[in-house]
Amino acid sequence: MSRRRIGGWYRLAVIVLKPALLLTTKRNWQGAGNLPVTGGVITVTNHISYVDPFTFGHFVYERGRLPRFLAKESVFRLPLLGRLVRGAGQIPVYRETNDAGAAYSAAVVAVRAGECVSFYPEGTLTRDPGQWPMRGRTGAVRVALETGAPLVPIAQWGAQEILPAYSKRFHLVPRHTVWVSAGPPVDLSRFAGQPVTVAVLDEATGQMMNELTALLEEIRGETAPPQRYDPRAGGTTWYGNPNPKQPKQQKRKRSGR
Repeated sequence: MSRRRIGGWYRLAVIVLKPALLLTTKRNWQGAGNLPVTGGVITVTNHISYVDPFTFGHFVYERGRLPRFLAKESVFRLPLLGRLVRGAGQIPVYRETNDAGAAYSAAVVAVRAGECVSFYPEGTLTRDPGQWPMRGRTGAVRVALETGAPLVPIAQWGAQEILPAYSKRFHLVPRHTVWVSAGPPVDLSRFAGQPVTVAVLDEATGQMMNELTALLEEIRGETAPPQRYDPRAGGTTWYGNPNPKQPKQQKRKRSGR
């Protein structure tokens, strides 16, 4: 592994998290050679658990890269975690606001500076009933087309067994296997030189999501549904828990009979 410049906050995260991951997970990693060890690169991965940024980050770190995630802005306001992610140089995303473009600009600058920028193209935990990747957002493709940097799809599975989506209860025993598989960079050459229209971005993003899903099919040994899940078409919100816990009903008092 090549030597990397690593700041104090990033070093602290590695010191704390790497031993914990080694202790609590088993790892089945494939395709690490598809992730370049130097130069600007963009990675995309599916989102199945609040734990998977750490299991995914572990894979990327062991390849010799320091992933810079695009994370929702609310994380940066948390007392301890917020200070950690800010200090480690992660990129805040201001969802559906006038500041939303700032994350895109920061990602472009980072990639051009030779860094590894990691996207969750779904933008949230998957709402697909089978936990397959949903319809993707176009941000990663836009950065790839603007910078010319490789766009590497990396599928992951198993983190949802440790912490299910939207759950607060960890399942650490028995140790769960985390599968991570990196594929070859997405070939976007046919889009090079074209005007970056909505149609071009949608087509390129669809290709990216197809390749990411194909990697996950190999890991799971299953076939994804032919129609990719779209939260809006499915009648659910794009962000937040789609199945909030229903308030408990008050128990009826028994009659005196």
